[in-house]
Amino acid sequence: MIIPTYDERDNIGRLLDGLLELPHGLEVLVVDDNSPDGTAEVVAERMASDPRVHLLKRPGKQGLGSAYRDGFRYALERGAEYIFEMDADFSHDPAAIPDFLEAAKTNDLVLGSRYLNGGVTVVNWPLSRLILSYCANAYTRWVTGLPVHDATGGFKCFRRRALEAIRLDRVRSDGYAFQIEMSFKCWRRGFRIREIPILFVDRRAGTSKMSRRIVWEAAWMVWQLRFADLFGRVE
Repeated sequence: MIIPTYDERDNIGRLLDGLLELPHGLEVLVVDDNSPDGTAEVVAERMASDPRVHLLKRPGKQGLGSAYRDGFRYALERGAEYIFEMDADFSHDPAAIPDFLEAAKTNDLVLGSRYLNGGVTVVNWPLSRLILSYCANAYTRWVTGLPVHDATGGFKCFRRRALEAIRLDRVRSDGYAFQIEMSFKCWRRGFRIREIPILFVDRRAGTSKMSRRIVWEAAWMVWQLRFADLFGRVE
C-alpha cells in the first residue's frame, strides 16, 4: 500500500491502524514530502514497533505522480505482487481492500470508481467540485477513448506485471493527470482493467491539495495521450 503524504499528521496514525488491522498482511509505504507538521515522525515512530510500516522521506514537495513513481519502484524492488494507491485522508475506506484483492485475481488493474453504472457515490463534496470531477472524467473518455468511468480516482490496485510493463521514467504527470496516464498506458498495453464501486468521503482533517495547475495539467495531458496513441508513441 503506497500512501503519499504532505501535512497528514492528523490522519496518518489512524489510517495505519486501520490498514494493519486487516487480515491480508499488508505492507504500507508512506511517501512523505518533508511535511512541516511532523507526518514523517508519526510514521517513523510506528515503524519502530511494526516492520510492515515503511517510510520514504523526500526532501520537499515534488508532486503526487513523483511520489507514486518512487513508491512503485520501492514496492517492485521488494517483490510486491499487488501494489495499491490510496489517499491518506480517509477519502478511501480501508474496508474496501478485500474487494480490490478479489478483483485483482483476474485483472491487472482494479480501479475504485465513484461513478459506476450511472451512479455517484461521493459524500461531502461541494456541488462545484463534484461537477468538475464528473465532467473531467467524461472529457477524458471522449478524448482518449479510455473505457473507464472514473479515470481520475486515486484508489487503485496494480498487478506487478502491469507496472513492470510501464516505463515509469517516461511518466511525467502529477495530480489527476497521473492517474489518467497510468490507466491509459495499462489499457493500451492490453492489460485487463476492472472498475469496482467505492464510497468516496471528502476529508475531515487537513486541507485538499487541489489547485488550478492540477486541473490544467489534466486537461492538456489527455490530448498528449491521444496524439501519442495516434502516432504509436505511447511508452
